[in-house]
Amino acid sequence: MPLDLADYEKKTSAAVRHFWKTRAGAKTSQQKRGAKDTGERASVTAGKNMDGFLALIERIVRANGLADADVHLAKRVVTLPGHFRPTKLWDVLVMMEGRLIAAIELKSQVGPSFGNNSNNRAEEALGTAVDFWTAYREHAFGEVARPFLGWLILLEDCEASRRPVSDKSPHYPVFPEFKGASYAARYDILCRKLMEERLYTSAALVLSPRTGSRGHSWSSLSDLSSIGSFVAAFAGHVATEAARRKA
Repeated sequence: MPLDLADYEKKTSAAVRHFWKTRAGAKTSQQKRGAKDTGERASVTAGKNMDGFLALIERIVRANGLADADVHLAKRVVTLPGHFRPTKLWDVLVMMEGRLIAAIELKSQVGPSFGNNSNNRAEEALGTAVDFWTAYREHAFGEVARPFLGWLILLEDCEASRRPVSDKSPHYPVFPEFKGASYAARYDILCRKLMEERLYTSAALVLSPRTGSRGHSWSSLSDLSSIGSFVAAFAGHVATEAARRKA
């Protein structure tokens, strides 16, 4: 049975449009109320920006053999135990008859502060993965097959995120792939390396300009870190779990 990719291109366009529209709406609303949180942070703290991607994830689960799976989205039910910390709050957990099928983290970054924020995102992604797989090794989630661990980031596509960036490393040289790499390219490298090291089953970078609030423009930097590859890997994992259930 072929995988159902849930018309992901159309749904990604809708998710991008929702992201920019929600950010703009949250910022305008707070400004009208006279709230202090009226910078770029005002658009982030609303907490609903990535909901369009949640809908895509749920559709993939339902369409690939786990129609009755529990796709947890509410904060009260998306917590898992950790190894180096007590718990971790995820964006999506997929459970089937008490078994953990998938855990997915959704992130976004909009300018102007790409520098420090990109380093923070990388450190968070690494720490989260190490904590998750150590907890898995210690059977924190019971005796289950290796779950799908996903990481996806939507990055503002603009001149600042695309321009080459230099780094200072006084003692040892940085790896060649990072020399002159833009912040967008660094995220692409991060995604690919996270998968190469098996820290994440799949990691994706979605680039979108702010005009997404009026349209649905988005792109990828490489096939390996594209949302198409992410969706295919996730759909394949779900289908495998569905087949295992029937066996």
